[in-house]
Amino acid sequence: MGWQRVFIFLSILILALGGRDFYKILGVNRSASKKEIKKAYRKLAMKFHPDKNPDDETAADKFKEISEAYETLADDEKRKTFDKHGEEGVKKMSQGGGGGGFDPFANFFGHFGFGGQEQEQQERKGSDVVVDLVVTLEELYLGNFVTVKRNRPVYKETGGTRQCNCRMEMRTHMTGPGSFQMTQHRVCDQCPGLKLVTETEEIELEIEPGMIDGMVQKFSGKGEPHMEGESGDLYFKVKTLRHGRFHRKGDDLYTNLTISLQEALVGFEMDLIHLDGHKVPVKREKVTWYGATIMKKGEGMPNFENRNKLGNLYITFDVKFPRGELTAEEKESVRGILRQESVQTVYNGL
Repeated sequence: MGWQRVFIFLSILILALGGRDFYKILGVNRSASKKEIKKAYRKLAMKFHPDKNPDDETAADKFKEISEAYETLADDEKRKTFDKHGEEGVKKMSQGGGGGGFDPFANFFGHFGFGGQEQEQQERKGSDVVVDLVVTLEELYLGNFVTVKRNRPVYKETGGTRQCNCRMEMRTHMTGPGSFQMTQHRVCDQCPGLKLVTETEEIELEIEPGMIDGMVQKFSGKGEPHMEGESGDLYFKVKTLRHGRFHRKGDDLYTNLTISLQEALVGFEMDLIHLDGHKVPVKREKVTWYGATIMKKGEGMPNFENRNKLGNLYITFDVKFPRGELTAEEKESVRGILRQESVQTVYNGL
């Protein structure tokens, strides 16, 4: 029977270690950074996107496989589980089994008397932390990678022990022939002593083009620690700085352009400098009214879901009147040029 157990064990081991290699699928090393993983995913996703390969039946499957690989490796908790237990571990984790508790041999060892009893999962977790990620409009237009340093409290083991995992248990006592009594008792385990220390860590964040205020990036287990459970999660929440020239609404941009009275009357031509430095031509040959608005199609912000889709830019004109007094001759010249009758009207403009 000994060789049969070894054969079964090896068979299960092969199955457990099988599955797809997500690192190989994305073409990165196991030590690759998040930035490298993201870059590899974008390159492959663009290459195998079904819309770009309508005649290739395998492109959709390849694109799906690439997306599944990125979904796992981009998540700290899932990546840690994958490194330890492979694709099957990630599947079990997604089904609610938890990453750290996955054991592909638990049932095997249990049947042959090696233990493997299931332990109750303690739903104890530290508090989540939400931090504002202050970004510029330029970063949201172009995208950027930033490194944030954070002082994080963590528990470290010290000498000695402490009581932990305390709970109430019911015990039955015989009080006489055929008579029993149940009482409650507080029971605790003995765990290593802990102390709270502060560690400085660097967190790499990606500001993706088109992100909007309120979007969050989650880092599992990077929040407040818990002495008898997992640390909470850390969330970075996008918050846009006020820009000096542009205002964003959805994927559209709005700006105001001040022109002189002369330019408003006879026309003008200029270049408006955009967020990435490219020039947006603005040309007017007609009279430009104060408060008039023109639209520049496709000169807004990139859409977060589809970066090939751009919003619009809306330009509203202000007219600056000249200071100083006109002579009688100049006034007469203006009247002769404009040839405009009086249109004085009183009305409620609110």
